[in-house]
Amino acid sequence: MRYEEGFRRYLRSERNASASTENAYTGDVKEFEAFCSERGKEVENAGNADVAAFLMTLTEEGRSSSTVNRKMSSVRCYFSYLIGEGHVSSNPCSGIKSPRMTRKALDHLTIEEVNRLLDIEGDDAKTLRDRALLELMYATGMRAGELAAANVGDVDLKIGFIICSGEGNSRMIPIGRPALEALSAYLSGAREELAGSDRNQTALFLNYQGQRITRQGIWKILKYYGERAGLETELNPQILRNSFATHMLQNGADLKSLQELMGLKDINAARLYLSVTRNRIMDVYDRTHPRAKK
Repeated sequence: MRYEEGFRRYLRSERNASASTENAYTGDVKEFEAFCSERGKEVENAGNADVAAFLMTLTEEGRSSSTVNRKMSSVRCYFSYLIGEGHVSSNPCSGIKSPRMTRKALDHLTIEEVNRLLDIEGDDAKTLRDRALLELMYATGMRAGELAAANVGDVDLKIGFIICSGEGNSRMIPIGRPALEALSAYLSGAREELAGSDRNQTALFLNYQGQRITRQGIWKILKYYGERAGLETELNPQILRNSFATHMLQNGADLKSLQELMGLKDINAARLYLSVTRNRIMDVYDRTHPRAKK
């Protein structure tokens, strides 16, 4: 990729992109570059037909509409950068519509399932860490990457909030009492035990080596406790995040507040969770109203 370093700087400075977004966009452009190379063309000389053919190929390969849309955004963004730097004069993505998004059902847990998941007993360091991590994830709706990046200094147990920095923004999220109690128990000694002799480690959640926990490590913890709770759904961080959002809406939260709590750039993203809530309301109506099915 000829202008990779400049593009990365552009994403960080102009688009305030996170590291994961930066890597995803760069990877998408490299994929488009390889596609153009197969057509005997430099990516900087690509035209509308090349972009359209790229999108069609992705669709034929069975890529989801969300993936195709993101790759389209990546390529469009790259050419915006090239235009700004004077490397090209036009954007080949102009006039090409992104594929329509298909709305998928959002997997989430019921409140009863969440209670089973969080019913974790034990006072060893690992158990205290896992309980604190899962309680905090459900209490805040934080992404796995945001939890992995969290530091001890981001948490204020006295006031009851955590500063979350991720996806290009920073936000303050309240923490409910069960999560606060779990965090307090973890920070009272378990974290120090995991850290060992390293007193300079700032990460909130640590693995057995005393290092910052990874997103993959969080996935494994969720999977383990999901199976332990007998959940039919194979648990992952997004499902717990979906559960946070769904339960907030079901209990009266407004979309704007949900958007801010979850760090969503667009309120339309928050609206996706309304479909789950509407389905629940209709189900309750059908089951309880005496004239619902007459």
